[in-house]
Amino acid sequence: MYQNKSSCVTRRAFLDVTNSSAFAEACPVGKKGGTTKPCDASAAIQKRQTRSMTAVTRAPVPAARPVARRESGVLDSSSSARFANPDSYQCTGPVDNIDERDRDDPLCATEYVQEMYAHFRKNESTTWVTPDYMDDQPEINQNMRAILVDWLVDVHLKFKLIPETIYLAVNLLDRYLEKREVDRPGLQLVGVACLLIASKYEEIYPIQLRDLVYVCDRAYIGIEIIEMEETVLKALSYKVTIASSHAFLVRYLKAAHADKKMVQHACYFLEGTLQSYHLMRYLPSELAAASVMLARRCVNRHSWSPTLLQYSKYCAEEVVPVARVILAEKFSAVPDLRAVNKKYSTRRYGEVASTDISDI
Repeated sequence: MYQNKSSCVTRRAFLDVTNSSAFAEACPVGKKGGTTKPCDASAAIQKRQTRSMTAVTRAPVPAARPVARRESGVLDSSSSARFANPDSYQCTGPVDNIDERDRDDPLCATEYVQEMYAHFRKNESTTWVTPDYMDDQPEINQNMRAILVDWLVDVHLKFKLIPETIYLAVNLLDRYLEKREVDRPGLQLVGVACLLIASKYEEIYPIQLRDLVYVCDRAYIGIEIIEMEETVLKALSYKVTIASSHAFLVRYLKAAHADKKMVQHACYFLEGTLQSYHLMRYLPSELAAASVMLARRCVNRHSWSPTLLQYSKYCAEEVVPVARVILAEKFSAVPDLRAVNKKYSTRRYGEVASTDISDI
């Protein structure tokens, strides 16, 4: 999830990722020249030249180390403590130095990682979107946005892009929609352009333009995507850098001494927040902290810890309301939005989507 283990990366479109899916059914787009004939995958996408490269690690979450009972905090299965009980998330005790073991690793930047995240917390609100911006959109609504984000998550998975790319793409989409009115046929074009910008910013090898044309089922031509890319960047004054919720999640998982299963649960909850328009009222750091809290509950650990309090700067009482809203959004999610659940139902992601979260 955090590391590309393959030494050769080949990204291409897949047959099941076209706008004939849920997005096209709910938000049909006009096509130039009438009906578009089904395109042949081999003709639409040329096989990319295989690139040999060393495996690149992107902000990995270190493997869990043995921790004291106070940190791991395994809950007694017979206990009556539940998520609603304040006693279940009280935390006291000493704080671990999570950067101590990485001080000799220059890639971890332990000398200034604290200042980095203090800067992220200070500036995360500058790229925050007004939660009610959709009221100013005359032709689109939050349901159309959710369908588009669901489609983008599916495309992101098929192209095997890194996690940061989808979070940046959705942020660019929301910030653009806040500033400009978009008609219904142009909504998918904006989403594709934002994904292209995000892949250029985050990926070593960004998505090819011909691949994007293909996944849109040729609803748009390449020059239209390029022109929309320019329009989006100008509207945002070329301010692409953000403090994403995923960046905070990586740090908080390290403070939580997360194992692989907890990482998968936290990523599942956080990625699910991308589709929810109602969760936009929370800051990225708040969503990341709430996702970690829910993940800890899923693996039967105490909801919060002194180390998490130290590094997140959030106490449990501040995180619990956000976590409850995330759970409520999960239970009330539209059944047609299946991309995140489908992704986290696979063995690669630990099949965490099948976990019963009703007792959290």
